[in-house]
Amino acid sequence: MAGRFTRTVEDFVCDHCGREVEGDGYTDHCPACLWSKHVDVNPGDRESECGGRMKPVRVIKGRTGASIEYECMKCGIEKKVKAAQRDYSSALLDELA
Repeated sequence: MAGRFTRTVEDFVCDHCGREVEGDGYTDHCPACLWSKHVDVNPGDRESECGGRMKPVRVIKGRTGASIEYECMKCGIEKKVKAAQRDYSSALLDELA
């Protein structure tokens, strides 16, 4: 089912900056550098075989918060996710600049 969300609580080490990230079940990117990893087909399912690094290409400020647009450096897929409250504001601001 497209778009179905699966809450997966797991910690990870960011493949881009090396930061240890504590997952809360909604964590899908590093709060320090905003990079992610292409591991899901649908949010949280961990069914993607790609495994490529997802580069944050744009931060969009909306009325209810910010969204981060990603591009996979391996397969080229583009995805958009909500920015988390714990994302470092300097990383978001750097992307907005």
